[in-house]
Amino acid sequence: MEFKLLIIIVVLAFAFDLINGFHDAANSIATIVSTKVLTPFQAVLWAAFFNFMAYLVFELHIADTIAKIVDTSAITLMVIMAGIIAAIIWNLLTWYMGIPSSSSHTLVGGFAGAAIAFTGWDVVHTGKIVKIGAFIFLAPLLGMIISYLFSIALLWISRKGNPFRLDKRFKGFQLLSSALFSGPRRQ
Repeated sequence: MEFKLLIIIVVLAFAFDLINGFHDAANSIATIVSTKVLTPFQAVLWAAFFNFMAYLVFELHIADTIAKIVDTSAITLMVIMAGIIAAIIWNLLTWYMGIPSSSSHTLVGGFAGAAIAFTGWDVVHTGKIVKIGAFIFLAPLLGMIISYLFSIALLWISRKGNPFRLDKRFKGFQLLSSALFSGPRRQ
């Protein structure tokens, strides 16, 4: 029975990864496609290449973070399966409704919720959950402030620039930001 459950978990993990891919893919290529910097096919190849390269270059901290949000005494195959199923359902729901959400945060919530349902609140490392939860709210705020300041600086720097030359430079910046967004997310 344990082996069958393990096989089901592996299949569900692949399903989650596939759903994560189509859930997040549009985020990394939407700008470069809508501004016609690249065609949709070129943009998908661009994002796929940088996703692959990111795994060769960067350390991955998300899996480590997810594994350490609950005590090991609460980790069973059923808890892992329940967490993955919850994350899959949430990802599909938010994708269908067009609500932006983070697949890694969804997995953290599903796994923590499954562990709480199995053992109780005491198994969760609340410090890690609070840190993750805080950045769910802080990241967009920080992004807004930094992008505002960056926009003001760019407007000031390029106020006397040639619009055609600036357009070419901004297309290059769009490719750079898409490449960076295609890489792994750190927790």
